Amino acid sequence: MNPPRVFISYSHDSAEHKKWVLDFSTTLRNRGIDAVLDQWDLKPGDDLPHFMETQLELAEYVLMICTEKYVEKANAGEGGVGYEKMIMTSSLLSKIDSSKVIPIIRQAGSDKRPTFLKSKLYINFSNDADLEYNLDDLLRVLLNAPLYEKPEIGTNPFKPIEDSRPDRTSDGVKEVMKLVSNCFEKWTLEYISYQEVITNSTMHRLTLDRYIKTATDQGLFKWVGEEYLKFTEKGLDYLVSHKIIA
Repeated sequence: MNPPRVFISYSHDSAEHKKWVLDFSTTLRNRGIDAVLDQWDLKPGDDLPHFMETQLELAEYVLMICTEKYVEKANAGEGGVGYEKMIMTSSLLSKIDSSKVIPIIRQAGSDKRPTFLKSKLYINFSNDADLEYNLDDLLRVLLNAPLYEKPEIGTNPFKPIEDSRPDRTSDGVKEVMKLVSNCFEKWTLEYISYQEVITNSTMHRLTLDRYIKTATDQGLFKWVGEEYLKFTEKGLDYLVSHKIIA
């Protein structure tokens, strides 16, 4: 993967601030970021507006180092017209995708950003004690290495009701199939005595007869004479598909 190209926009507030920006940009380069900074990439005689527009177009991200002076000059539209004012303004922003701009807060006790970026989320570097913590946040964005991966969407656990097999304990047919299967397990013949089913049933006799008739009508049983029930192939498939037998 090619290192992400990042343009650093800041104001030349003081020698101390320029040194902080230089150290910050050096740290980014040491950690896999192709940081572009005027202190490295510009020399006297270069065309500053051309440099800024070219680098903004080439950059994957733009870091705006926001101090009070930077915000003031950006709002006034004074940036980008002199070597001392490496500031991105709304006119420059209109030439690039604003989604790649990340405000970096550097002023103490304030989170002011240029008006045209007021709604954007920022990373606060105003407290040097939290430098490594905030660098981790920033680098994860620039390197597309989020701390938490968004999980994939699982499969729908529900089936349309018309495609689902009835599988409730109140399903009388299923209860009868379970009953007859349990009786059959104790029986030595290939069919089961109707009287044996009655003896082992907890249903009312009329309810039992109704569900036996329903199961027979569905082709799950067939009668052998008038006294015995036998599972059909369809009935055996029912037992397996409803996990009554393995």
